[in-house]
Amino acid sequence: MSSMFIPVNEPLLEGNERKYLNECIDTGWISSEGPFVNQLENDLATRLHRRHGIAVTNGTSAIDVAVESLNIKPGDEVILPSFTIISCVLQIVRAGAIPVLVDSELDTWNMDISQVEEKITSRTRAIMAVHIYGLPVDMDPIIELCRHYNLLLIEDAAEQIGQSYKGRPCGSFGDVSTLSFYPNKHITTGEGGMVLTNDDHLATQIRELRNLCFKPENRFVHDRLGWNLRMTNLQAAVGVAQLEQLDDFIEKKRWIGQMYNQLFKNTEGISLPLSSTEYADNIYWVYGIVLEEKIRFDAKEVIRRLGKLNIGCRPFFCPLHMQPALKEKGFFNSESFPNSELLYNRGFYIPSGLTLNREKIEIVADAITRILG
Repeated sequence: MSSMFIPVNEPLLEGNERKYLNECIDTGWISSEGPFVNQLENDLATRLHRRHGIAVTNGTSAIDVAVESLNIKPGDEVILPSFTIISCVLQIVRAGAIPVLVDSELDTWNMDISQVEEKITSRTRAIMAVHIYGLPVDMDPIIELCRHYNLLLIEDAAEQIGQSYKGRPCGSFGDVSTLSFYPNKHITTGEGGMVLTNDDHLATQIRELRNLCFKPENRFVHDRLGWNLRMTNLQAAVGVAQLEQLDDFIEKKRWIGQMYNQLFKNTEGISLPLSSTEYADNIYWVYGIVLEEKIRFDAKEVIRRLGKLNIGCRPFFCPLHMQPALKEKGFFNSESFPNSELLYNRGFYIPSGLTLNREKIEIVADAITRILG
């Protein structure tokens, strides 16, 4: 057993985070009015080739406000993967719209784009592409479908800040794109997120929606229901410092992935992440493992055994079509997505945080190899 606990993730805060936080305190700018908010928005928008970045409280609220800004109405359909976090579907359901699911590929773990067109109907309003774990969705066919059928494109790039698709930044593709700055993401603000768009009208709507739809000319009279989703200057200060280090973070993530690839190359009974596709190299936001059929126990059992060895892990996403809260509302009761189900039952990810060193990686790999026999 490892004498030290190795968490599944631990943020790296060794840049200018402390300096910028002290600047907030020294100047008194700690609320959402502070200058670091604008700086983070502008710097990330520039990096991701966007006209507008709008910082919000977290990645879930980024999706919520993005969907709301598109005026998704009751009865509208939005196509998205079943294998994703529940955040993606919340505002679709709350808007009275209908989530329409597709299965995922077993090698990239992303939505199976070959299934998308057959799900398009006269009620389809949007496609939500969610980049999962380390490799992006194959975006060109999705973009072509949106153009052909006049659909909106929502891009969730929360897990792949700094990743690119055919040389173009993830986060640059959708009518609206969303990011998350949770502590396990490539850039963290503790909690936080961002919506990105090139559309001036959408950007104005999103800024209003995150700020309770206050109106400059008559502040406390509201024509629309919004949220208070404002990011604070304290959070943004950390984000600015993190963004300064993003290239180093990505290099470290890829080093971690390559280390695991080397250590697991002779381990039988597991499928490892694809190192690359024709359109991207894996960024290894997390390092996922899928148990093959020859392993007689499931991912939960591996996680339990690793926990006894002081090694933190997480299961893969529970597919949306299996979520009790959604099934209770009458969604997906007769639907099955076998690849998503297999990934959930057989998939898990291991310590992948930026504080990992070679010794910890070797401890984790050795423990998994021994558990698998």
